[in-house]
Amino acid sequence: MHHELALSPDAPGSDLEALIRKAAQYAENSRSKATRMGYASDLRDFCAFCSKYNLPYLSSTPQAVSLYISDLASRGLTVATIKRRLAAIGHLHKQAGCVDSPASAQKHFVLREVLAGIKRTLGTAQRGAEPLLSDAIRRMVAACPGNLLGQRDRALLLIGFAAGARREFLASILEVRDLTFTGQGDSADLYIRMRRGKADQEQSGETIAIVQGQHPETDPVGALKAWLAAARIESGPVFRAVDRHGNVSSTALSARSVSKILKAATARAGMDPTQISPHGLRSGMCTQAALNGAEERDIARTTLHKSVAMVRRYIRDADLLRNNASGRLGL
Repeated sequence: MHHELALSPDAPGSDLEALIRKAAQYAENSRSKATRMGYASDLRDFCAFCSKYNLPYLSSTPQAVSLYISDLASRGLTVATIKRRLAAIGHLHKQAGCVDSPASAQKHFVLREVLAGIKRTLGTAQRGAEPLLSDAIRRMVAACPGNLLGQRDRALLLIGFAAGARREFLASILEVRDLTFTGQGDSADLYIRMRRGKADQEQSGETIAIVQGQHPETDPVGALKAWLAAARIESGPVFRAVDRHGNVSSTALSARSVSKILKAATARAGMDPTQISPHGLRSGMCTQAALNGAEERDIARTTLHKSVAMVRRYIRDADLLRNNASGRLGL
């Protein structure tokens, strides 16, 4: 998808063309790469639906969009996913210069009614990723093989959990230049500059601290130092592919690779990988920290949530376990 910034007929030449290309690139970068890729995938599906039923996709109509989201609901997609598809369709029409988006439920009665019916039928509660708590992380780390690949997986799991990091950050964003180790030898803490997260699109970065673990086998700082030393990584991406011969790639992992690594680590530990996603590291960190008595502001300071509303959800879930009346029944 490209933002359209058209030249006027009397454009004064190549300087203006270069400036317009630059402005278009900035406009394109107003959304994260993950969001742009998600929109592109959503729009391919929408266009395929419209082509199948000979419906217009640009400019589309509220009636056509209503039929599309009805089809999505019948395919079992969640309300959250359907709303994201509507956002993608709306964005497409804004790019094309359409004044009125056919995907706006606020403006179009038929679409609003269909969406409300879908919400009532499917429910709006999101099915969050199963949180990975400390016990699960210990099992997964213990099951990592004793080779270079295992060192990478161990470091990725422990840093991802301790930082409550998103998979995109672990994969394509985190670089050696973002790391600052303090202390000497085995007694070290870690500062990580978190760049280009969902809450920091401008790359100014916020810094979080990861303290040394209490146990050497699950110390995130020690695991990361061991991986970097063994892989001889001094600059560039922190987490990279390792082939079967122990050769380390020069490029970063993809977000999909992080998912595969996590599922493989889950399977090695004898757990069900179908119930796990990378967000389980992030949700697990919040939940475990809450269970252990951490304040919501301290959790948010590490995870860099823009608001504490999501953190409070994890704390509420943790409280259901910690302060549970069923545990006082003497069973």
